Amino acid sequence: MNKDIAISVRNISKAYTIQHNAERHTMLSEAIMHTLRNPLRRRERETVWALKDISFDVKKGDVVGIIGRNGAGKSTLLKILSRITEPTTGEIIMDGRVGSLLEVGTGFHPELTGRENIYLNGAILGMKRKEIERQFDAIVDFAGVEQFLDTPVKRYSSGMYVRLAFAVAAHLNPEILIVDEVLAVGDAEFQKKCLGKMGEVAKSGRTVLFVSHNMKAIIQLTKQCLLLKKGYLIQDDKTENVVDQYTTDHFKEASNTEFLTDSERYDRNLKKEIEFVSVNLKSKYIRLIKSDEPLCIELEVKGNKSIKGFRFSFTIFCNDNTPVGSAFSDDNLEIELNETAHFLLQLYNHRLAIGKYYLGMAIGSGNDIKGYKDYDVILEMMHFEVMGPDNIDGTLSMWYPGWGSIRYEQPHVEKLNFEKVIFK
Repeated sequence: MNKDIAISVRNISKAYTIQHNAERHTMLSEAIMHTLRNPLRRRERETVWALKDISFDVKKGDVVGIIGRNGAGKSTLLKILSRITEPTTGEIIMDGRVGSLLEVGTGFHPELTGRENIYLNGAILGMKRKEIERQFDAIVDFAGVEQFLDTPVKRYSSGMYVRLAFAVAAHLNPEILIVDEVLAVGDAEFQKKCLGKMGEVAKSGRTVLFVSHNMKAIIQLTKQCLLLKKGYLIQDDKTENVVDQYTTDHFKEASNTEFLTDSERYDRNLKKEIEFVSVNLKSKYIRLIKSDEPLCIELEVKGNKSIKGFRFSFTIFCNDNTPVGSAFSDDNLEIELNETAHFLLQLYNHRLAIGKYYLGMAIGSGNDIKGYKDYDVILEMMHFEVMGPDNIDGTLSMWYPGWGSIRYEQPHVEKLNFEKVIFK
């Protein structure tokens, strides 16, 4: 391998086998009896390729972004590079110690304290105790968990967990740092702090692989970017070119109705007593609305339980993942068990400027006082574009991105006449 290359990936593929007609048994006797009663029954298996023939190189000191929709294979690729799972075919050559920050909890032993996990992670990276001690205070200060340093990490909140995990990964000086989209767990201030630290890591000459749905962060931190789609590497190019291709793809493949799957849900462990089935943008054009017409969204939801008193909420995001604003319906909606219901949400005066946006949406009940409960949450759905009010023939009205995402109504202006006042 070229001495300037930190990571060389050649023809990596990863396959998983899924059983469709397998039956689960809680007791050994049930499993034996089922086998005796159905001795010739064959299990149906399907092979799913999470990655297919991926090849790329990353130079030492480069910061490379990896983007793609949910299910594109981003996390699978990072797990292979982090040696958490093995590829089905292909080879990887990596020059240097690898530090990974993937899912919350990866790399920490829940029974050990924060202090012990810092030393454990350093040892896994092949660092000597003195090297870890030199960075120890900086790690604790960055994570802000000094008060709980001698508490087992299984008692940490998800926010504390990810703060300490990021601090360890960033400060223990691995030559290659791999970061998945775990920064979403932290608050806005900590995310800003993490992005600043990753910038420092990049400037220090270490190699960084960064997966994110935040296009603003990808553009800010990286110069090279990989675009994955359904397990294939679609594009390996300058970041601005790849981001432009990624956002454009949302509209080329779009229809005004989007059916939602479990892979798109924020937390698959939610009981989903009510769940989203589909979302439909009510518009004359495919994924396009005029800036002077209402934003109308038809929702199809299923009641897996009879619920009285729930609400819809949604947030509008720019395509760089910047939130524009949120709206909440009344909390007096009802649905019956096994009922599939349709609801129409209308935002009459959205004031969105010309540009590309998407929705995050939730079904919930309660408030801060009574205790809020989520039934279903989708962080990214329905990418759409806003065009000018006179954009019927395809010519866009001018709107400079630096002016923001809200286009206010025309202000009233009048000339004021002041009488000359002479003070004695």
